[in-house]
Amino acid sequence: MIYFDNAATGGKKPLTVINAVDKSLREYCANAGRSGHSRSEKAALAIYSAREKVADFFHADGAEQVIFTPNCTAAINYVIKGVLNKGDHIIVSSLEHNAVMRPLIKSGIEYDIAEVATDGGKTLENFKSLIRKNTKMIFCTAASNVTGKILPIYEIGQLASKNGILFGVDAAQAAGIIDINMKKMNIDYLCVAPHKALYAPMGIGLLIARSPIEKTVIEGGTGNNSENLVQGNLMPEDFESGTLNISGILGLSAGIDFVKKYGIKNIYNHEIKLMKRLYNELLKIDNIILYNDFKEGDYVPLISFNLKGLESGEVAAELNKYGIAVRAGLHCAPLAHKSIGTLKIGTVRVSPSVFNRTQEVDYLIRAIKNIKKM
Repeated sequence: MIYFDNAATGGKKPLTVINAVDKSLREYCANAGRSGHSRSEKAALAIYSAREKVADFFHADGAEQVIFTPNCTAAINYVIKGVLNKGDHIIVSSLEHNAVMRPLIKSGIEYDIAEVATDGGKTLENFKSLIRKNTKMIFCTAASNVTGKILPIYEIGQLASKNGILFGVDAAQAAGIIDINMKKMNIDYLCVAPHKALYAPMGIGLLIARSPIEKTVIEGGTGNNSENLVQGNLMPEDFESGTLNISGILGLSAGIDFVKKYGIKNIYNHEIKLMKRLYNELLKIDNIILYNDFKEGDYVPLISFNLKGLESGEVAAELNKYGIAVRAGLHCAPLAHKSIGTLKIGTVRVSPSVFNRTQEVDYLIRAIKNIKKM
């Protein structure tokens, strides 16, 4: 199968990641931090090494700020539910995923939505205009999972810092594709889906917290202060109750090594070249609807489109017959679809990885042309 659904999860993993997971199951199956035997200690050292690697990759202040979660959604929940309180106000963008909106709405915290404009300066002004006296946090996606639009994260981080506001970022579509420097971008909380562009296994997420988290979301065994029946909020242990996913963590560690070796800029340039080729060919096809102008630097390598007269799910099903995997529908981001007018119809989404090739894009183009003739 030709896999173009990497915005959902990386469809092909590097051999080094596969080998790291295999090794973890052979040599590291022990509960790190819970036992005193040598294998447990070996596992604990490997996990700490992975924390250091993550902290260095995203320019955090130290390994203790790296919290391993089941996925990016859990990381976002930890931030929204662990930092915000009744009476606080938060600003989010008009492109947010349900991983942000659902826990936010359930929390009952006051929020406003800043419209993301084509121009980054206008987007920044939209965020600025919504700041109140009780605004505690700005939380936004680094890049949309529907349009690929990159938000002006550096400028938003400066805005938040100048106003004494915490800044959280959903980097699910950006980590591993664009460089993220938490210090320079003034990011307090970074939520990552490593199974996408960091090529880690599924079932592992990251929350990197440079600022405190007041409340835990999950309580239980942590291996520290076991005599106390009340959970603390010491990072990272008190936010990792239960047994850690060491296979996922070691796979993530290998994934970061792969990305660093290949080079983030090289990965971005390779994938954007593929999507530019697709975009330019789609422009030539009658009855194609495209939802961005795809300027380099403004978008991650992701394209959403529709064929007039066909539902997005129908197009995806037809492409599947050609052995091509894409995603159709709302992509769990109704806010983003509302902003581009596709809330009722969704879109067909194409998202490559470093493993995709030009010939695969050309085959996709031919398949779309054939479907258009239906």
